[in-house]
Amino acid sequence: MNEKFHVAGTYQSHVAPHGLSKLFPSLFFYSKLLFGPFLWLCVQARQGKCDDTCWVKGSVWFSNQIEELGCPIVVEGLDYLANVQKPCVIIANHMSTLETFVLPGIIRPFMPCTFVVKDSLVKLPLFGAVMRSRNPVVLGRKNPREDLVHLLREGCKRLEQGISLIIFPQSTRMPVFDPHKFNTIGEKLAKKADVPIIPLALKTDAWTAGSVIKEIGPIHAGLPVHFRFGEPQRVQGTGKELHEEFCQFISQSLDEWSNDKPVR
Repeated sequence: MNEKFHVAGTYQSHVAPHGLSKLFPSLFFYSKLLFGPFLWLCVQARQGKCDDTCWVKGSVWFSNQIEELGCPIVVEGLDYLANVQKPCVIIANHMSTLETFVLPGIIRPFMPCTFVVKDSLVKLPLFGAVMRSRNPVVLGRKNPREDLVHLLREGCKRLEQGISLIIFPQSTRMPVFDPHKFNTIGEKLAKKADVPIIPLALKTDAWTAGSVIKEIGPIHAGLPVHFRFGEPQRVQGTGKELHEEFCQFISQSLDEWSNDKPVR
């Protein structure tokens, strides 16, 4: 299994943008994505071969293409992933499609994992087969109460099987983090399953959402990509104080990265 990010402490890439990526970053990126890891993963899934090794390979392949755009990837807090009692729940803000592609390559070398996703993702014509192969917890996003019951039941099953869960409590991609829209489903699941929970702050606006199709938006060559894992904790009581602590962790990280400038 590719262990590109399986390092101690922090991963920091040092790359220079490809010449074409400076001139036509979106064209360069989408053409290489489509005829690279995206198509390869779809073929593997269609043939029933999209296992964890394929998933990580596709993720790292994608990460390499991001770095070819001159977008340095910085991953902090990898020691927390290495040393946490597994399995666990990982909760993160949701900024773009980029983290969905990159996170498997970061997390899976440390522990088996899958996502909590909305049902539309597993119904996509091509990539839906990839998502289904990962045995995610699928939510309908129509009835919050039913979704919570389903998450607690299916999430506990995955955790009992030793599979950690990656959750985006915002439910949809947002360029700006709003704590009021960052719900507590992660804490509820971690408490019920009695497993640790890890906060993850991320900044992935090198790939912004499109105005018509969210997945096809402008690419910003040279803009740094950040992932920061926080300290694993156990949920005590209602989990309200811990939730506020996690929101502060994400907000402070994003504030720190707010002045990022494209690498030239």
